[in-house]
Amino acid sequence: MTDDRDDHEFSSGQGFGDPYEGFDIDPPEFEVDPDMVDPVDSRVLTDELDERNIAATEVDAEELLDVGLSYIGINRYEQATDALERAARFADDERIEQEAWTNKGAAHAELEEWDAAIGAYREALSIDDDSEHAATAETNLAFAFWKSGRTEQALEHAERAVEIDPRFAQGWYNRGFFLLERGLAEDARNAFDNAIRLGFRNAEIIEEKARALEELGEDERAEELAEEADELRQQAEAEMME
Repeated sequence: MTDDRDDHEFSSGQGFGDPYEGFDIDPPEFEVDPDMVDPVDSRVLTDELDERNIAATEVDAEELLDVGLSYIGINRYEQATDALERAARFADDERIEQEAWTNKGAAHAELEEWDAAIGAYREALSIDDDSEHAATAETNLAFAFWKSGRTEQALEHAERAVEIDPRFAQGWYNRGFFLLERGLAEDARNAFDNAIRLGFRNAEIIEEKARALEELGEDERAEELAEEADELRQQAEAEMME
């Protein structure tokens, strides 16, 4: 896990696949004067969608959640945090509220605002710590703790993520990384193997598994995996240039 990777899982509405697939950046329709404000604009969030100006019953929290995710899709993370917090505040559906807090945390993480990210993930988990979004909130919380230097708490939450959802491949990868950081190479290798079996296979995880094998004294296999990681990275770079 390196600092330049995108380690923050965002919601895509149904599970956690391609973060932005299926979302339309066109603004949703709010019950405000369209000549006065563009809903996909931070002015909506700070001026128009205030409880003192618009009743909660006039706000569609799910559409506002989509606005926040649309902002994430165009890397406008500050606006995303505003939209997602308001989506959580206006939501009367706990599923939408939790999804909004989880994605707000991920947007803060993109801004490297780790304390704010931790707070948002905790808000999400306080709603329901065993839901479809809880595993993502836990693994993202683990990463935020690690970036904040709280490595023991990072491992605790990484463990919790895979307890909630044993088929959460990203969670297994993060668990393996934190175990390896603690010197638990054998357990880390097993976690990486679980992630790979679940379809999470890229240069980073192969590289981390190679590091675990090197710690275990399996130098030949570690070298093979290091070469494979280089090949995967080169392949990914070539595909990006096409």
